[in-house]
Amino acid sequence: MTENTATEKTGAELSAWTAASAILFDLDGVLTPTATVHEQAWQELFEGFLASQPNVAGYSESDYFDHIDGKPRFDGVRDFLASRGIELPEGPTDDDAANITVQGLGNRKNRIFNDIVSAGVEPFEGSVRFLEAALERGLKVAVVSSSRNAPAVLEAAGLSSLFPVVVDGVVAAREGLPGKPSPATYQYAASLLDLPTEECVVVEDAVSGVQAGDAGSFHSVIGVDRGAGRQTLLDAGATVVVNDLDELLP
Repeated sequence: MTENTATEKTGAELSAWTAASAILFDLDGVLTPTATVHEQAWQELFEGFLASQPNVAGYSESDYFDHIDGKPRFDGVRDFLASRGIELPEGPTDDDAANITVQGLGNRKNRIFNDIVSAGVEPFEGSVRFLEAALERGLKVAVVSSSRNAPAVLEAAGLSSLFPVVVDGVVAAREGLPGKPSPATYQYAASLLDLPTEECVVVEDAVSGVQAGDAGSFHSVIGVDRGAGRQTLLDAGATVVVNDLDELLP
C-alpha cells in the first residue's frame, strides 16, 4: 500500500481501528523487529539439523513463511519437519536442547533466539506512534503472541508497562488454547479486556495470524506487510494492509 496523507486516507483505513474499543497486537514483526530474529534463529537451527540428514532439501528463506511464521514454536518444528518427510520423537516439554526430538529442537531454537535478543530490542517507531495514538484515544490494548518469550521481548523493548494483558505461548498452553491460525488466543485476550470480539481489532504480520483474526468475529484485521506480501495478507483475510502502522494515523 502506498503511503497516504491524512486527506487521502480512505474511510475504510481509518474506521479499521478508530471505531473500535481495543487493539490486539501481535508482537514479533508488528511491534518489534524480532520476527527477523526468529527467522535467523530458525535458519540456524534447521541448517544445522539438516546437515545431518542425507538426501533432504536444505533450508530456504521461503520455509519460514511457508511452515513456521506466526505459529507456536513446536508447531513450527513439526510442520517444517513434515515438509521434509521427517518424523521425530516428541520428547518431554523440557527436553534438552541437544536432543533430536521435536521438543529438543524447539528448545534449541529458543536458546538461539534468547542469545540474540539479550543484546536489546528496538521497537518499530511507526508502531510505537500508532500504539500511543490508540492509547490517547482511550482504546484498550493487548499483546497476543505465539512466542513464549513475549514478556521478555516487551521488557527489552521498553513496552511492557503499556500492556496489562499479554497472551503468549505460556498462557495458551496453560489455558489449553490452540495456536494461530485458530482465533482462540485473540478471543481469550478480548475476554480478559472484558470486551466482545466485535469491538477488537487484530493487528498481524503473519499469514497464520491474519487467518486467526479472519476466523473470529473481530472488528477488523490490520495486516502489516513485513515480507509476507500485501496480496497474500489480503487473501488471508486482512481488512487493510499497510507497510507501517503509522500510515493509519489521521
